[in-house]
Amino acid sequence: MQKRELDVLVVGGGVVGAGTALDAATRGLSTALVEAADWASGTSSRSSKLIHGGLRYLEMLDFHLVREALRERGLLLHRLAPHLVRPVPFLYPLRHRVWERAYAGSGIALYDFMATGSDGLAVLHHHRHLGRSAALRVAPVLRRDALIGAIEYHDAQVDDARFTMMLARTAATNGALVANRARVVGFERSGERVTGARILDLETGRSVSVRARVVISATGVWSGETQALADVDDPLRVRTSKGVHLIVPRGRIQLSTGLILHTERSVLFVIPWGDFWIIGTTDTDYDDDKERPRVEVDDVDYLFEHLNSVFATPLGRDDVVGVYAGLRPLLDGGADATAKLSREHAVSQPRPGLVVVVGGKFTTYRVMAEDAIDLAGAQLERSVPASRTRNVVIVGGDDWTATWDSRHQLAAETGMSVAWIGHLLHRYGSLTPEVLEVIGADQSLVAPLEDSGQYLKGEINYSVTHEGALHLEDVLSRRTHVSIQTSDHGTSAARHVGDIVAPLLGWGPERLLEELALYDATIEWW
Repeated sequence: MQKRELDVLVVGGGVVGAGTALDAATRGLSTALVEAADWASGTSSRSSKLIHGGLRYLEMLDFHLVREALRERGLLLHRLAPHLVRPVPFLYPLRHRVWERAYAGSGIALYDFMATGSDGLAVLHHHRHLGRSAALRVAPVLRRDALIGAIEYHDAQVDDARFTMMLARTAATNGALVANRARVVGFERSGERVTGARILDLETGRSVSVRARVVISATGVWSGETQALADVDDPLRVRTSKGVHLIVPRGRIQLSTGLILHTERSVLFVIPWGDFWIIGTTDTDYDDDKERPRVEVDDVDYLFEHLNSVFATPLGRDDVVGVYAGLRPLLDGGADATAKLSREHAVSQPRPGLVVVVGGKFTTYRVMAEDAIDLAGAQLERSVPASRTRNVVIVGGDDWTATWDSRHQLAAETGMSVAWIGHLLHRYGSLTPEVLEVIGADQSLVAPLEDSGQYLKGEINYSVTHEGALHLEDVLSRRTHVSIQTSDHGTSAARHVGDIVAPLLGWGPERLLEELALYDATIEWW
């Protein structure tokens, strides 16, 4: 990054920053992307893991945002990342006769209509109305007196951390220079103009200066701190909202679809996620440690209160395997509650040479990135092509149908089960042969990871050799999700992960013990 002046330096390795680097690189701009911690280590690994239009925004009459998000959902499902984004059905229980079915039904019908034909991509599945008996067959967990019927509709879900990392990898494939564990500690200036950044390599302690014609801040809830480093007089203001999620084993809730419930604050989801359910989320103001947002007992009780009001068999804290809290960077619109703030985004140029992008939601990251590079391009004093990311497939997503259809052949060639091959394809897509090559070079890596069983040892190796993992937490919390999928939060599995990654990262016995202690210190849930 130091060898020449770049066109664009993007600060922030969440989904918006990674998407912005990809947008810039695919327009032919010399681009770098830096992230202070790990890819998606902030908000982008702690979402509800949904790609959706946002039904509740229809109720807020934010039709533009819903339409935009549904268009992006279609692109991600059918063109850009079919290996990482997949459909998921949801049940919306109805509690009031006549008027609620008409009210909610018209909203969901509009939701489907707005998704139809966006970019020539068909709607997932049309919604359907269910009576009480049919709804209870789909959701035996619900009390009979908790509904008079239901509506079933479809949205989509994603492994948010993996998607963000793959987005950064796609940017690198298209020529961007990318580095995690690289913290911006100041900006270079020439008069009023920002001309680059001073970056601290957290792995070596070395400080470097990177020159760029335009610096783009995509730092989410840290936008205020980033703008302060540039002495911005009138910054874009972000209001931070905390969203808490619980992880519950799949067998604990008798339900064959996802579930969405309307609450007094927002909506609450029960989302199928492999062998687990994700339950969330809360929506409360937050003004505390942004690095490690804590889950409080009140957050958990709030979720249980609303679920148990409709569940025939109540959930308790003993049912929870894992929890996580994410922070939303909301544009501060002065609303009394964060749930009322829009998920629209804003892009501004508070100083020459500096572009700031804030707000938005995971689903619309690509639109935010396009807007940021459009504004940056206007400062480059030359013609910059229009965004091309509408047609840039995320690595692993090319020729998805043929890739998926190859699973039986791959199973026969490798001797692995079709189920394990399917697991790999949904995580790596057409890059799966790379993972299989790693496994083929060392047959011990074909075994499942001890004290987890959700992942193969070869995936742990691959996360270091191909996916930029530098610490145990990177592997256990983002390349995999062992930290929230095991009852001990991955502490037992961490020892086995350490044995695999230590030789790859050059760790001796003392460094490995330090990494294990560091990981143990990160998993205080509440």
